[in-house]
Amino acid sequence: MTIDWSGIADRYGTPAYVYDGDGLVSNLRQLRAALHPRLEIFYSLKANPNRSVYELLRSAGAGAEVSSLAELRTALAVGAPPRDILFLGPGKSPEEIATAVDARIYAIVCESFGELDLIERCARERGVRQRVLLRINPAYSVTGSRLTMGGRPRQFGIDEAALADANNLGSRYQHAHIAGIQVYMGTRILDAEIVVKNTAYVLELADRVAAATGIPLEAVDIGGGMGVAYFDGEHDLGVTEMAEQLNLLLDTFVSTHPDTRLIMESGRYLTARFGTYLMKVRYTKESMGERFAVTDGGTHHHMAAVGIGSFVKRNFPIELLDGDGDPAEAGPWNVTGPLCTPNDMVAKKVQLPPLHPGDLLGVHRSGAYGPTASPVFFLSHGYPAEVVVLDGRSFLVRARDTVDDLLSRQPEHNLEAQVQE
Repeated sequence: MTIDWSGIADRYGTPAYVYDGDGLVSNLRQLRAALHPRLEIFYSLKANPNRSVYELLRSAGAGAEVSSLAELRTALAVGAPPRDILFLGPGKSPEEIATAVDARIYAIVCESFGELDLIERCARERGVRQRVLLRINPAYSVTGSRLTMGGRPRQFGIDEAALADANNLGSRYQHAHIAGIQVYMGTRILDAEIVVKNTAYVLELADRVAAATGIPLEAVDIGGGMGVAYFDGEHDLGVTEMAEQLNLLLDTFVSTHPDTRLIMESGRYLTARFGTYLMKVRYTKESMGERFAVTDGGTHHHMAAVGIGSFVKRNFPIELLDGDGDPAEAGPWNVTGPLCTPNDMVAKKVQLPPLHPGDLLGVHRSGAYGPTASPVFFLSHGYPAEVVVLDGRSFLVRARDTVDDLLSRQPEHNLEAQVQE
């Protein structure tokens, strides 16, 4: 869709995250149409916990996978039925578990035997049964993932080998109702065959765990990990190709498990391509033969742009959104923010037209793991504005932090006077 970048900058200021609401909805609908009708999609709010973003995805049928009290309250406030909410995370607090039980969410994904005991006590105190899915740390390690989540020592889940020794696990608890499993193999996977291979392993593992422990398979959460391309040489996941193979696999499983609920988690795939980090150039300069554009944005809002985990700086797709720069005169630019650190490099030696103060730059594919996964309070800059564009209209969905907002969290105690006394 066409977005009036200058109008958004004038109305809401910069820097800002701008989300294509129409794209969010249509992308999820296309994914749901392609995948097996029994496979439910739960949105991982950790990717982008903005309430309005989830509201749009919920309107298109997404459940909620949450990992904090704030995310749980967001899902409930948007109107997600408790039946469509899962709570994950390796270090859940007693308060988080109690709130999840009180909300009667579909399942808590349990990551250790100690946590399972805590869920049992919490549910017993309330006289209820709380459904639990066991997160399993598989012995198998995925290939083709940018972040492998299994096959090695992890804080996540219960080792596959430990479950094999847990005989009659399903009958040990009266209030923590162990009703299935969850496995998350890896993230940012761009190969359809890897997603299918992972799913085949999870489904086979589910049967083995059920046979070894005596737990039912009311639900199997196959994780997700579907990626999007960010860098040169990468290509987006072929969803049609993936769905063709995955649906055949699920057909076979459903035929033998007609009552099992099947869940897929997705965060990055649902949001990344539909967000742009909008920045304004403040200054341009040349240093030792290289050109720099210093913007009002920076890595304190977009830590992913630093390229953590990569030995070579790779640029997110970035574009001049307005201005009179001639594309024919494009050349290498270093795009930085205002932070007092050399690491504040949003893009390094990226090809852009001649830039000038006041020009608007957009870092595309920035809808996932943006400000909430970044050190937004570094140098006390605070959180950027967030805007949704839907059907040609723009909506402020999070106000930017002001200086007063930041300072109001720090009470005055007149400590100097205390020291003098």
